[in-house]
Amino acid sequence: MNDRWTDVRARTALRRIFDAAIASADPRITIADALPAKPKGRCIVVGAGKASAAMAAGLDAAWPDVALSGVVVTRHGHSVPAGRIEVLEASHPVPDDTSRTAALRMLRAVEGLSADDLVIALMSGGGSALMTLPASPMTLADKQAVNRALLASGATIAEMNVVRKHLSAIKGGRLALAARPARVTTLVISDIPGDDPAAIASGPSLPDSSTKAAALEIVGRFAIDLPEAARLVLEQADETPKPGEIDADVRILAAPFHALDAAASAARDEGLTPIILGDAIEGEARELGTVMAGIARSVARNAQPGPAPAVLLSGGETTVTIGRGPAGHGGRNTEFLLGLAVALSGASDIWAVAGDSDGIDGTEDAAGALIGPDTLRRAAANLLDARAHLAAHDSYTFFDRLGDLVRTGPTLTNVNDIRAVLIAAGQPPTR
Repeated sequence: MNDRWTDVRARTALRRIFDAAIASADPRITIADALPAKPKGRCIVVGAGKASAAMAAGLDAAWPDVALSGVVVTRHGHSVPAGRIEVLEASHPVPDDTSRTAALRMLRAVEGLSADDLVIALMSGGGSALMTLPASPMTLADKQAVNRALLASGATIAEMNVVRKHLSAIKGGRLALAARPARVTTLVISDIPGDDPAAIASGPSLPDSSTKAAALEIVGRFAIDLPEAARLVLEQADETPKPGEIDADVRILAAPFHALDAAASAARDEGLTPIILGDAIEGEARELGTVMAGIARSVARNAQPGPAPAVLLSGGETTVTIGRGPAGHGGRNTEFLLGLAVALSGASDIWAVAGDSDGIDGTEDAAGALIGPDTLRRAAANLLDARAHLAAHDSYTFFDRLGDLVRTGPTLTNVNDIRAVLIAAGQPPTR
């Protein structure tokens, strides 16, 4: 292969790596091998998340001979036909009335089942917002306020879900309780650092090891302003069902590490040495950009943790903590990339892509973006101040004006963020 890395070649390679990671997590391909034994009776399908419609479509196609019915809910724009399984669309990341309707429909669907029946719960990232049933005396408006406060708090996704479980009438195992005595199998696509199935979509069909006390500690630590009804639920409501109280047959269809493994294979095809840094990296997005810049420079200067040409691969979910001032447009992946570009300060022979595997970074219409050695120079030519946009959490606007956003549309899966930093050439070590 030609050893010369041009801007076009580097950007093309990064898109191929990113696309390979997403393709590896397509539930319509992976679901057939994960299905349980077919039931003697009926199979009721319920589910929530950005990948739930595609999961349902794969299940419907795999079991044409089973008496199958049910309902799943996905994000607006992420729906595909799922045969005998009804697909609803709701709002994300802040729930709407359809989110509440979907939760009620699922609880009704699992009522009155027998031990010969099977419930298959299809859970993926985003399910917490898409399937919302506030515990009494909370209202939907209360739950929406809680979600907004959580998203702006700086809490990790796992911490957010601890709070959500204890404010819900369906999450944290309560759906599984309603399905008794039917057998329940949970199929998940993980977007959670560490792949804890009970944290995905806040675990409606799985036992919950967290406690109300833990939820209250998180609320206090992040100074989250809860509506009075929500605080009352955390202080007085019953605990969620714990391990041992309900069964937990759970199977993972796809996870962040599987996606990184596919990305590594694609990188080798491009003549790059893949260096997987981890699939569960968390922290402030912009600060991770600074860290990744340091690792990229180490590869270029010292061939550590590997020699160039190489690509640093990582997954997980960072956070963006919004201060009291007004914020612009952007998500955690574009904020990571803007922080990386500022830290690299135009370093030669380094490019990067980062994006959310579901195709939507935050609330915008792009999965993420690309940067290269000329990003800051082109920004200056377009009168864009990278540091000012970073301070204003306005990374989407920055990359949109440069034409560097990555738009995939809804991918119908969700294994969290995929980051790839390409270092094309080494440099003489400094003494």
